[in-house]
Amino acid sequence: MVRGLAFTKNGPLDTSTEVGPLRPTRGPGLISWLIPQLVPALVGLSSQAQAFPPPPPPPPQPSTSQRSPARQPSSASPVIEGTRLWINGQTQAARWRWIGRGGGRPEELWLPLEVLQGQLGVSSRSRPDGSLDLEWFGQPLTVGPGAQVSLDDEVAVDVAPLLQALGVEAIKKGPELRLQLPVAQLVQVRTADQVGQRRVVLDLSGPALVRHSEGRVELSIRSSPAQRSQLELLGLGSAVNEPQTSEPQTSAPLQLRVAGGLKPTKVFTLGDPARVVIDLPVATPPESTSSPVPAPAIDPRLQALLGRGIQWDRLVRQGFRVNAVRIDPRTAPVGLKPLTRPQGMEGLSSLQTLANARMALVAINGGYFNRVKRLPLGALKSEGRWLSGPILNRGVAAWAPRSLPRFGHLSLEEWLVGPNGSRYPVLTLNSGYVQRGISRYGPEWGPSYRALSGGETALVLGADSSVGQRYATADLEAGVPLRRGEILLVGRGGVALPWAEGTQLSLSSRPSNDLGLAPFVIGGGPLLLQDGRIVLNGVAEAFSAGFLSQGAPRTVVASDGNQLWLITLEGTSDSGPSLPETAQLLQSLGLRDALNLDGGSSTGLVMGGTMPVKGRGVVGAVNNGLGLVP
Repeated sequence: MVRGLAFTKNGPLDTSTEVGPLRPTRGPGLISWLIPQLVPALVGLSSQAQAFPPPPPPPPQPSTSQRSPARQPSSASPVIEGTRLWINGQTQAARWRWIGRGGGRPEELWLPLEVLQGQLGVSSRSRPDGSLDLEWFGQPLTVGPGAQVSLDDEVAVDVAPLLQALGVEAIKKGPELRLQLPVAQLVQVRTADQVGQRRVVLDLSGPALVRHSEGRVELSIRSSPAQRSQLELLGLGSAVNEPQTSEPQTSAPLQLRVAGGLKPTKVFTLGDPARVVIDLPVATPPESTSSPVPAPAIDPRLQALLGRGIQWDRLVRQGFRVNAVRIDPRTAPVGLKPLTRPQGMEGLSSLQTLANARMALVAINGGYFNRVKRLPLGALKSEGRWLSGPILNRGVAAWAPRSLPRFGHLSLEEWLVGPNGSRYPVLTLNSGYVQRGISRYGPEWGPSYRALSGGETALVLGADSSVGQRYATADLEAGVPLRRGEILLVGRGGVALPWAEGTQLSLSSRPSNDLGLAPFVIGGGPLLLQDGRIVLNGVAEAFSAGFLSQGAPRTVVASDGNQLWLITLEGTSDSGPSLPETAQLLQSLGLRDALNLDGGSSTGLVMGGTMPVKGRGVVGAVNNGLGLVP
């Protein structure tokens, strides 16, 4: 039995399956069995399918160093939840959970991983077994896969021991959670030029809150004018920004921006003593003024097209704020393109960074991803290449250049055929979705592959379709190269790859319908509208009932039959629309087809270098997006 957790924005998908030994078959096709009450997807063999036993028992409890959450706390440990965070004067919408008695320290404090990484500066690294290694100013915390839960649509962990060890004070105030840290002093600035980069080290008198996004690094510390001048000479333009709050402050955040419109290549913290390390691009020029870098104005290229080839509607409907960008792709001077990181499919970036890389004038966030492992979860195809294969027969939008997208459900059926005609199913292609069986990866995934689960083995299928090099578990955990013309076949959950070196194998691949033949595809889900009808069926696409009913910021790609629509929806007085509310609102706007994409903190809209929509008030990191590119 193999138990996997594939975290999406709607929490963990339990990918547990328990089957007999993998055997070849001569059956005609692949059937996807979807049983959401048990598992998201079970893939069997059509004509000779083995019966699946009942669902496996729960896994053993994790060790004490990887505490699992108190899902059913006793009356002595009440649970309090809220929807807003106040962090040293900065506020944002985010779900939190406090477990503990009275007004003292919490026994457990659950915060979204997005908040820890983007708003506090916590570093994280995932392990093949799904565990997370967190570190903040030298203080480590290991979080096992059983101690990662869903708060609304975000992955959350208990960070009470980490925050308390570094002196962070947590205070409940109605629906708001306040995190306060004694204000540290900037002691000195040190620098060293390394190959390809400049490293700037800020020595602090103690830990500090570190926010970084969009090329900016914001620290809640005290600093002198002389220190800020020194930072400017190193290519970090600085400004002291007063928080937007009426409450007394002990410090104003120091905002640093890389000169020349560039961004830091890496920001992290170290302990003993407390340090913030900022790696800068080597070509960073010195800053010539102490004035803060002004907020970017809307790109004049987009400004010239608004109302002419690109329509931007800002509406309030049914209590929700709607931003809708519309084009006729058959005549518009821009085209719809997927936005991805050039380094490969592993990793996250801001939406603005993705848009800049493709010079997109308009961008919205794209499909789901595993925030823990920073991997895509769903279909993504660009220029005819599958960067990430479809999963769970979820909804997709597919299109060709200068045409409206088409919408529907999509799966990919793939088989390996051996020399004697035996057939073995290939379950996923270039995907962060993990389940027992065989998956395949190619260079579209990136320059290398690193194990996504424990106990994996792999082999290389060469350009001549013969079996070549084999890799053991240790090789895959360290990372192995992905080369052009080769396929990496990965066996998971104890599934053996039974072919000897030199064996000839052929790969059979076909999509479930012609949507998979389009040169561009993006997956999301659930599908909301088709031919003007509401077709929302989250259970069929393996989404939980809680995910369907919760309110959250939303991102949608849609069509009214004449124009392509890129849409974001936000609440004016609450968290945002539920998915049924989203479908009804879109239908009332006259749309015929609509696909829900990732939402919550991932929701974002970039308009010509500006970002008028930020899902929960802050810029979230995403895996991919959609852009309108000249």
